[in-house]
Amino acid sequence: MVKTYVIDTNVLIQAPYAMQCFEENQVVLPLVVLEELDGLKKADGERGANARRAIRFLEKLRGRGDLLQGVPLDNGGFLRVEANCVDVELPESLPEDKADNRILKVCRGIEREGIPPVLVTKDLVLRIKAQIIGLEAEDFSTEQVIPEEEQYCGRIQCYVPEERFKEFKKKGVLCSELYLSDEEGNRSCPELTENEFVILKADQSLKKTHLGRVKGTKVVPLEYQKSEPYGVSPRNAGQYFLQEALMQPAKDAPLVIVKGMAGTAKTFYSLAVGLEKIVNNPTKEYRRILICRPNAQFDSDIGFLPGDEQEKISPLMRPIIDNLEQLIDSNEQERYRDERELQGKIEEIFNRGIIQTEAMNFIRGRSFVNTYLIIDEAQNMTPNQVKGIITRAGKGTKIILLGDPNQIDKPFLDERTNGLSYASEYMKGSPLCWQITMTTEECERSDLAMDAVRRL
Repeated sequence: MVKTYVIDTNVLIQAPYAMQCFEENQVVLPLVVLEELDGLKKADGERGANARRAIRFLEKLRGRGDLLQGVPLDNGGFLRVEANCVDVELPESLPEDKADNRILKVCRGIEREGIPPVLVTKDLVLRIKAQIIGLEAEDFSTEQVIPEEEQYCGRIQCYVPEERFKEFKKKGVLCSELYLSDEEGNRSCPELTENEFVILKADQSLKKTHLGRVKGTKVVPLEYQKSEPYGVSPRNAGQYFLQEALMQPAKDAPLVIVKGMAGTAKTFYSLAVGLEKIVNNPTKEYRRILICRPNAQFDSDIGFLPGDEQEKISPLMRPIIDNLEQLIDSNEQERYRDERELQGKIEEIFNRGIIQTEAMNFIRGRSFVNTYLIIDEAQNMTPNQVKGIITRAGKGTKIILLGDPNQIDKPFLDERTNGLSYASEYMKGSPLCWQITMTTEECERSDLAMDAVRRL
């Protein structure tokens, strides 16, 4: 049965290709959506770019016929612009001068024609308002990944026979030799993914563990387990896995995705490995460390801030400076005795071009070569943004996506629709992508932070 979907503006701003995602069904764009796209077409950053992309697509469709009457879509569907429904009445509590309510009027008008419409919007409040007046509404689900608790975490704990456990460091073990065990002792075969990290336990002596990684049909030992990048040593299994993924050369691990709560050393470790590769043991592998940190208001506000680009984005990069302070001077007792000297060391790193910071909206259209690219707070990116970043990777570039899907500041994104989770699920299994999700128990920020995790 053919359905009728009414599309809100925010869907097109996040996914400008959304009009092509409804298969053989009918897509309706209220006229107010065109007005909002027109108002956004000159906006800076992702919003303006996506508005223009949606408008160009509509212009292409205009060549196929009258948009008010409807035109066919390439996927077998049908799209039309709805300019009527102006006389449709809504409850007095929903004033007509609001764009959202004008969209509701279109839905109600279509419903009166005997066609039950489905309103598609990223706006949770608008979905609630639609339900209140008896209209069906849903989120745009094309970019939605599975619930967080079911998402790929990049690690698994398995058991192996005692004799094979002893040979692991020399020979590795075949994936077929691993098994899982439930509380009742029932065994099952694990579903392993390329580059998935493994905590290996001997089935006769459970206190013994090895750390490994899935490579083809085998689990092999970690290559960088004994490394100490920029003097930093791993403190838990998650950090060993994180170190392994970051230390791998860009040709073997060009994309690293790290999810986890604050305090699990995601940014700290990423910076440590970058400095190790460029400063401590320069291998000419990377030219520089480039850091971007998306923010909920970043695209819209940066143009109004005083100063040049670096001065505009410096407040957002303060967490990076905090991590650098700890890396540059590892002596906790002496580190802050001379604040001016510490600041001078950090400024030198930036002045030499070892570390550079850029605004997310200035990355569009660029190609990065031999760059160690860190995207911090990547959960505040849309799927379209993260795709744009990953596809900009040139030869010798390593992209590191860091973030916590539970700490999203950007409107219309959640734990199932943010760019970090989207990239994690769709890049799962790629031999070029290494992933790890840090656990709550691996928070190393402070005793207070760890206690708060348990209690709050």
